[in-house]
Amino acid sequence: MYDFITVGGTTRDISFFTDQGLVIDNHHDLLRQQVLAFELGAKIKVESFYYSYGGGAANSAVCLANFGFKTACLAPVGNDQNGQLIIKNLKSRGVLTSLVKTIKGHQSGSSFILISPSGERIIFAQRGANSQFKISTKDKVTLKTTKNIYIASLAGDWQDNLVKLLAGVTKEQKVFWNPGTTQLLAGLEGLEKFLKKITVLAINQDEATELVIRSAAYKKKNRAFLNDPANLLRVIQSAGPDIVMITRGPDGVMVYDGKKIYNQPVKKEKKRVDSTGVGDIFNSSFAAGFHYFDGDISKALDLALKNAASKVAHLGAQDGLLDKRVLKK
Repeated sequence: MYDFITVGGTTRDISFFTDQGLVIDNHHDLLRQQVLAFELGAKIKVESFYYSYGGGAANSAVCLANFGFKTACLAPVGNDQNGQLIIKNLKSRGVLTSLVKTIKGHQSGSSFILISPSGERIIFAQRGANSQFKISTKDKVTLKTTKNIYIASLAGDWQDNLVKLLAGVTKEQKVFWNPGTTQLLAGLEGLEKFLKKITVLAINQDEATELVIRSAAYKKKNRAFLNDPANLLRVIQSAGPDIVMITRGPDGVMVYDGKKIYNQPVKKEKKRVDSTGVGDIFNSSFAAGFHYFDGDISKALDLALKNAASKVAHLGAQDGLLDKRVLKK
C-alpha cells in the first residue's frame, strides 16, 4: 500500500534571473494587485539560467518521498528526452514511477520561470503532455491502494479526471487538493460536487478571492469583505471541504476546519533565493504532517512552514527540502 499517490503535472523547467523588472501596485484590479513590468521594446539583460524540474504532482511527490513516505506519482510526460529526464529525476529522489504515463506524439510540459531579485517569480507554462492526461480504469483501482491522494493542478479534461479520481475514495482515505487556475475558473458552484469529497483544500489568497468572487452570492461583496481571509475561509469551507487552508505569502497562513481558525506567521528563512514551487512544497508538507501527526493541524502547519522556509533558500522547486529527520524532532 502507498502512503501517498500524487496526481497532476510534470515539467522540465528553465529559470532565468533579471533585475530589470519594475514592480507596480495595481490596486484597481482586485485579482492583479501587483504586476511586474518591463519596458516595451527593450532588450532585457538576463544574469543566468538554471535548469530544473517542476510540476505540481512531481514537486509534491519529491517532497513526500523526502519525508520517507512510500510515494507514487500519477502524471504524464512526453515521449521525448525531457520526459526521460523527468522520470530519471523522480527515481533519483525516491519517487515510485510505475504510474507515470508516457504520452506518444506530445512533448513534455515545460516552464520558463522569471525570477526577480527578491526571489518572487512569474511562470510561463507550456502544458504539453499534461493536457493529454487521463485517469484510466487501472488507475482507479490503484488509487484504492493508497492512504492519501494529493491532487495538484490538472490540465486537459480535468472534470472527467476529477470524477474518476474521487469516485472510489473511501472514508479511510484523505484527499488533499491544490487546484489550478483552470479549476478555480469554475467557481464554487462548479466545484461544489468535488469539494464535498475533499479533506484539505489548499489555495493562496488571490486564488481564494477569485474562487469566491465568481460565486453569484458573493460577486457583489465589497473589497473589504473579499480582502479578509477569514471571510474567504468560511465561505469556501461551507461549500464542502473538511478543511480550507489559505496561504498569504509574507503574511503567513490561515486554516479553518469549520470550528477554529488557525493563523500562523511564516518562518524566517536564512535567505530568499527562489520561491518557485514553494506552494507545492508547503501544501504537500502540510499533507505529510497531517498524515504523520494524525490530523494535528498546528503540527502540520509548523512542518509546512519550516519546509517552505528551507526551500526558498535554494534554486528550483525540488532542492533544499527537509527530510524525515525533522518529523522525529
